[in-house]
Parts: sequence; structure tokens; C-alpha cells
Amino acid sequence: MSNPILVTGAAGRVGAVARTVTKLLLEQGKTVRALVRNEDDRAQALRDMGASRKQIQSITGMWAVLSTAAGLLFVGSRVASAESPEPKGPSPVIATPTPAKVPPVPVAGPLAGPRSLKQVGLPIRQTLAEIPADNPQTPEKIALGEKLFFEPRLSADGTVACASCHNPERAFTDGRPTSVGVQGRVGQRNAPTVLNALYNKKQFWDGRTEALEDQAVMPITNPSEMGQASLDTAVAMLRAIAEYKEEFQHVFGQDPTGLTLVRAIAAYERTLLSFDSPFDHFIAGDPNAIDDAAKRGWALFNTKAKCNRCHASVNRDVTYFTDFEFHNIGIGILRHHVTPLALKAMQEIKKGDLPAVDRAAIQSGFSVLGRFLVTRQEADVASFKTPTLRNVLVTAPYFHDGSMQTLWDAVDHYNKGDGLKDPWLDDDIEPLALTEDEIDDLVAFMASLTSPEYKEIGIKEFARQRDLARISRPQRDTARAFGPKPEKPKAPSLTNDSSHP
Repeated sequence: MSNPILVTGAAGRVGAVARTVTKLLLEQGKTVRALVRNEDDRAQALRDMGASRKQIQSITGMWAVLSTAAGLLFVGSRVASAESPEPKGPSPVIATPTPAKVPPVPVAGPLAGPRSLKQVGLPIRQTLAEIPADNPQTPEKIALGEKLFFEPRLSADGTVACASCHNPERAFTDGRPTSVGVQGRVGQRNAPTVLNALYNKKQFWDGRTEALEDQAVMPITNPSEMGQASLDTAVAMLRAIAEYKEEFQHVFGQDPTGLTLVRAIAAYERTLLSFDSPFDHFIAGDPNAIDDAAKRGWALFNTKAKCNRCHASVNRDVTYFTDFEFHNIGIGILRHHVTPLALKAMQEIKKGDLPAVDRAAIQSGFSVLGRFLVTRQEADVASFKTPTLRNVLVTAPYFHDGSMQTLWDAVDHYNKGDGLKDPWLDDDIEPLALTEDEIDDLVAFMASLTSPEYKEIGIKEFARQRDLARISRPQRDTARAFGPKPEKPKAPSLTNDSSHP
């Protein structure tokens, strides 16, 4: 099968080749990793697709030129219009929030450095097993990855770095309901912590990638995050800086490429381990490591509150405080009119088109569909990954949309079994009948999951949330919390809907 690509025009067509080849690779079932390989690997991918020698020479010869030009044109320009496909007409689901002020890029301080393997509670064997054979750890690679993590020049306008959304001072989150990217573009998703991300079976709230290397690609090229035209555009910037060329030659034996860029970032992220909390010491045998309220909260976690249904893995293992699965917990589904959104997504976004899914998740109202955007399984409508509870005290606000301000709000949400009219609500969501004292105990337990480097921050944050909860509890509904579990409405069929071809 031949896929001729015609390159015409200049500035008005910049980035067309990159987008077209990306689309073709995805149509051929290539992973995101295939998009970041060097020129030789990309040429081989094109040969696999049936492209002629002349076509390959044309594409590979112009790729770097166009990518570099795109990098220049995109600074101060409308990144979204350059990266997104040409619209067929106005879409009612494209999010257009008022731009926010872009905060300064955090500086790499003491909390940014690699963490010790000698932490109480850290699963050393599993940690070592998570290092991929094709990207072994070295001190030099990790140091380069940390430098790149804080590098704003990886963004289209030089204002945003990985650390902008994953600030070490905030346990690698940003403290916002949803994150802010280039030109103040406000996204649709709350920034999850990068701490312990190496254990994740899948990355992002909707699990659209697996390896950390693949995850690192998407924020760089998402128009509402770092906004580069392509990964090659970011690489061109690195190649133009003698210091980076020298460091990549030292670490990888070659000039920067897309693959080595994301491998360095992923190597750094795999060092961000966070255990050694008071709870870890308690489980290890120190009965005085946590107070009585936290002990009562731990008992509730495993019984009446039913937290362990999602925040523990096989055999109730709480090492990671997540089951690594995806659940619909009733967040905001009614106000988003999910059924027509799901039908529209099936019509407009090709299954497996990861760049399109990435844009939809961050830029549009399709974001509420969660895992469904990736799998197209009806059971995954509005389902999102179970986040870890480790350091949860210092990673507010909560849930995929940042809609809960305090841990008291989050527990209130579960206590009333929210999502009464959500036809895809997870079966484990039901009224819990927790008293106010029991809610306080649960919050005390979650506070005990704070690692020592965030102890002082955690003390201040606990006081802030407690004071706010005393005057504002918008999710509290005692009548529903102590009422019966309502019958879940029948979910409308999506895959058999007559409006879907």
C-alpha cells in the first residue's frame, strides 16, 4: 500500500508533513514510540508502510527543515490551530476557557533530586524490575533527564516545562484544578503526581499510554500544554544548544533525538520514589508512628468506608494505594451530557489515534469521557484511573477535574454515594453512612501517608483544609449518606445507537 505525500507551499503548510506521517504511522498501528525515533528508524517505518524510495527521501529530507521552521513560527503564534486538524465547522465541545496567567517555571531545588531506595515501605524488587532493558539507569542520564524536566525551552514559547505542572514543592503536582500551558491555555485535567509513576501500569488519567517514555511525548506536543509542533521541533532546539549536544553525546553517544530526549526524562522520573511515611513505619512495626485517629481511619479504610476496593491491589496490598484500574465514581457526569458526547467522539475521533485522543482529553469537553476515549468500551464511559493516596494531603485539589478542594470534600462525595443518576457508575459506589468523627479519622489516616520530605508542608496543608472544611462542605449530604443505595438507571446503548454509523 503506497501513501504518497505531497509537500507544497511554505509557511502555510509548515507541520503538514509531520502531522501526515504521524497519522499514517498510527493508521499502520505504530506506537507513539515509533514517532520519536531517529531518521533511520522513521525511514524504516515508512518502508514498512509501502512508501517508495523517492517518497521516503522526500519526507525524511524535509522533516527536520519543516520541524525547525515550525518551531520558529510557533513562538507567539496560535499553537492550537497549527497542531489540530483543520476543523470541519464549529464544535460545541471545544473548551475555550479564559487564559490564565502562566506561573514561573519552578527551580530544581532539594525536593527535585532522585530519591533513596532505602525507604521504609519501598518495594525494592519491584522498583528494580520496573527499569526497562532498553533504557537502563545511569547517573548521567538521570541528571540529564532532571535538567530537561525543568527546561522551559522544550515548550513552543519558552514559558512551560514539565515541572510547571509537576512541581517538586507540591509533591510533583501544581495545586490547580486543571493545568495551565503555553499562552495561558487552561486544560481539562488535574495534574497527577509523578511520584511513584514508574509503578503505573498505564499513564495519564485515561491510561492512553503505558511506558513513561511514551507519556513524556504528549505534553511536549499538546497545543494546550507545551505546544511544540512535533517532537522533532523540540529536538531541533536541543541540537542548536552546544551544551545539550555535548551532554547527549556523553550519555547516549549521539546528538539529541526524540527517543533519547524522552528516555532521559523517563529515567529521571523513575527515581521519584516516595514512601517512608508514618503509616509505613506503623505497618513495619512501630505502634507509635501514627496517632489513634489515623489508626481508626486505617480500620475504616478496610471496612465500613470500603476504600480498599479501589485503593488497594491484589490481596488488599496497599503498597501503592491504588488498584491501577479505572472507575466511574460519579464526578460531573450529568452536567456534561455524556451520551451525546460519547456518540460525537466515536464519529470524530478515530479509535487508536492517540494524538487526537490526547488533544480531546486536554482541550475539549470530550475530556469527561475518560477511558472511553481510548477503549470505546461502554463500561469505560467517564472512568478514570485510581490515583495513589500517597502524599494525597499535599496534592489538592482532587479528582481528574480538580473539583474537590479538600479531603473532607472527597470523603463526603463517597459517603453519599454520589452519582445517583449516572448509568455507568461503578458498582462499588454506594452510601457509606460515615459519621463526622469517622470522616475526620479517615482524613487523619490519609494524612499519615505523607512522606517525610513533605511533613512541614503537610502540617500547614492539613490546617488549611481543616479550616476550610469547617466553613464549607459543599459535598456533604447526611440524609443520602445514611439512606439506601438507589437503583442505578439503565445505561443507553452507544455502540448500537442508530445515530452512530
